[in-house]
This record gives sequence, C-alpha cells and structure tokens, in this order.
Amino acid sequence: MGWTAADVPDQHDRTIVITGANSGIGLEATRELARNGARVIMACRSVERAKTAARDVQAEVPDADLSIARCDLGDLESVRAVGDGLEDEEIDVLINNAGVMAVPRSETEDGFETQFGVNHLGHFALTGLLLDALATGGAEPARVVTVSSGVHERGAIDFDDLQSEASYDKWDAYAQSKLANVLFAYELDRRFRSDGRNARSMAVHPGYANTRLQFRGPEQSGSTLRKAAMTVLNAVVAQSAEMGALPTLYAATAPEAEGGAYYGPGGFMNMRGTPERQASSDRSDDEETARKLWDVSRELTGVTYDLPEPTDEI
Repeated sequence: MGWTAADVPDQHDRTIVITGANSGIGLEATRELARNGARVIMACRSVERAKTAARDVQAEVPDADLSIARCDLGDLESVRAVGDGLEDEEIDVLINNAGVMAVPRSETEDGFETQFGVNHLGHFALTGLLLDALATGGAEPARVVTVSSGVHERGAIDFDDLQSEASYDKWDAYAQSKLANVLFAYELDRRFRSDGRNARSMAVHPGYANTRLQFRGPEQSGSTLRKAAMTVLNAVVAQSAEMGALPTLYAATAPEAEGGAYYGPGGFMNMRGTPERQASSDRSDDEETARKLWDVSRELTGVTYDLPEPTDEI
C-alpha cells in the first residue's frame, strides 16, 4: 500500500515551520502535522489567507497548535524579519514549500526574476537566517525539506543570465528555480555532514497535485484558454493535494528518511502515488554547480551560513 498520512509518527513537542502553509500541499501538510501534535508556524505572504487556512485546519483539528509569521519570500527585508522573529525558537523541521510557477516575467522587491527569487533565493535566505534556530541538540536530527518539482529535470542553471534578463521563457525559468532547489538541498546536506551537525537536508516533489499553483500563471497572463486546460488536467490527471503532500510529510517525519535524498510519488510517471526515494536529474548531482550556486546565492542575498564547505571524504 505504501506510506500514507496514517504513518506520520507522533509530533508532540516538535516545532515545524512551513512556508506557503495557507494553500495546496502546504495546507495539507500543516493539517496532518497539527493532527499529529506538532506546533506549526505558518510562514505565509498573506496573513489574512493564513488566518483563514488556520481556521480551516482548526475546524478539523480543534486542538491544532498553529501560529502565523508573515513571510514574503520575494522581499528579503520580510525574510529577515521572519529570521529575527524566530531566532529564539527551537525549530525541529523547516519546510521550504512556497513557490510560484510559470508566471509572466516580473521582479521581486530586490530586483530578482520572480521565480528564481521566490522559489530559490527566498528560501536560501530563510534557511540561513534560521540555521541557528534548528534544534540540533536532541536525539532526532533537525530537518530541512525543500519542495522542488519533476520539472527540475529540464532545468539548467544559466549563470550568465540567472535573472532571465536577456531572454525569458516562463517554463525554463521555473525549471531553473526548481533545479536550484535540489542543488541547494543536496549542498546543504553535504555541509551539515562536513560540520558534523545533527541535521538532514532533503528535496521532495509532489508529482502532479491538484492545487491553485497551476492557475497563477494563466491568471496573471490573462489566458482563459490555459486556465480552462489546467482545470481539465487537474480533474483528469492530477492526484489530490493530500496525496501530493505525502513526500513532504515523509521527508519531514519518517525516521527512515535520509539526508541528501530526493523523494516523490512512486506511481504513474512519478506523478501520483505514495512516496519513495527517487533519482533526480544528472545536473542536480553536479557538485561544482551546487557550490557555485551557493556562492552566488550568498552574494545576492547577503545571507551567510556558519557551515564549512564539503570535504572530499563526504
């Protein structure tokens, strides 16, 4: 049958931060984590939407322990405020979940191409700012789970045009940002191990899940045809958001989940089904690219990590 939400172990006395917790797989992950006793900090761009989502969870899980932190991943000032606000917390799991997909070109508050800025750079900054808050002193390793996409397989990191200023294709930009997610997750795990830190980093993808994510691009571009096509695809092909959240839940909670791994649905074309460990793209395993991306991300965000570079022995 495979691993399901019924297999989530007890999460009492654990604090979990999840970005984009107000909708889609982020909301479903929040629901299941709260159901199993976790204290969940919902890091969301819109406080009002987060409050609505929290009420939705509490209607089903009356004793859910939820709090809200305003976090706009497209604004480094907002991300730094979250880091400051949570610096005294002991965070057991950070789930880098929020994202945008295939939107018309625009820029973040800091002048980054939106998909690269929100999906990768915002999470790179947030993770670095919360690094000292990760609860690494217990028996259970702290975890950082970064949500990528199967589309990362078509991605390439264009260091000569990271912000897609010379040319822009919304799907190429999305694929680049999702490849960056996997490269970051793997590099972070290598640095955890070099440091001997009691922490794991892993990447996941949800397969094709029925969420609002697919509609943001068509809505922003004003394409009623694409919006209609997405409605049909979501109805015919997609699995539920609850199923799409399973790889995230597995990586965040399963004792056997390993650092430096990539988890996704094991069913039809890796788009549906229960989670399993999978192989990511060859480009995602390129350690030289990962280190260069790390250095560039540090320069762009101004966020540094107190972690050593990986050694050859790892």
